[in-house]
Amino acid sequence: MHGWVVTDPGPVATHPLVWTALAEPEPGPREVRVAVEACGVCRTDLHLAEGDLAPRRPRTVPGHEVVGRVTALGPGCRRLSAGDRVGVAWLRGTCGACRWCRGGRENLCPDARFTGWDADGGFASATLVDERFAYRLPGTLPAASAAPLLCSGIVGYRALKRATLPPGGRLGVYGFGASAHLVAQVAVRQGAVVHVMTRSSRAQDLALALGAASAQGAADPPPEPLDAAILFAPVGTLVPPALRALDRGGVLVIAGIHLSDVPPLVYERELFYEKEVRSVTANTRVDGEELLRLAATLDLAPTTLVRPLAAANVTLRDLAADRYEGAAVLVP
Repeated sequence: MHGWVVTDPGPVATHPLVWTALAEPEPGPREVRVAVEACGVCRTDLHLAEGDLAPRRPRTVPGHEVVGRVTALGPGCRRLSAGDRVGVAWLRGTCGACRWCRGGRENLCPDARFTGWDADGGFASATLVDERFAYRLPGTLPAASAAPLLCSGIVGYRALKRATLPPGGRLGVYGFGASAHLVAQVAVRQGAVVHVMTRSSRAQDLALALGAASAQGAADPPPEPLDAAILFAPVGTLVPPALRALDRGGVLVIAGIHLSDVPPLVYERELFYEKEVRSVTANTRVDGEELLRLAATLDLAPTTLVRPLAAANVTLRDLAADRYEGAAVLVP
């Protein structure tokens, strides 16, 4: 089989992914091999390729929004069978014994492992996953629509939960890429008023089409104070204007795995009146199951750009330049 590997992380313009022959993976205990039908392209893949996220192993295959079919079972598999349609997400393993795992917060496990970082992901024709961390997917859901749900959707949903938005509340969304455009749909369909701040005029148009009450520039103030805000753009300079946009007692959630430096904050202007800043670290499997149920009941509609797997480098370059809206999906 073949796939893309990160050899020397660097600017995406230098094409840091290399197409290479790979041995077909053999599943170990409780693992299954998955033939990839589609793999979403996440900004974390871009961070890995460019070196913002330090590689944990040499020649890693990126990709952690995988949809596919089980083709082989490792010893001890009981939950899945050959032919099952599954999703493979960012969180691929935890210790199961630490206080975080026992307390229902496995995303904070110190020994957590991640797809496309600690082990090869879905920018290839096949990948492996521990069957306990695979999500069952209905056969009727198109692969290209399901793929973005598996990270952009799940992690964005956790960010929305962390925002503790009151019913009918006012939510600010900073940046409007793959994750944000899914979270905005969830929030709008649950009765929230959503205001979007993004630099892309095309993304602003998409936000309005998806039901946002307003859409303006990335650092522009929203038309009304916010009960909560989620920062999806990995831009630390957006933290102060997002905090200023919050009403008293508001919460700002920073949703990305990477964020550029945050400038100094002015306490009276940006943090007073019990405003809070929270981060998001990965997700739990409960988050994933909840989001997939919501996707069906709320009829979420990911906006996708589908490209062949061979276009991975070009797609990362376009992601870095904000050349498309919604989520990109690679199909072998």
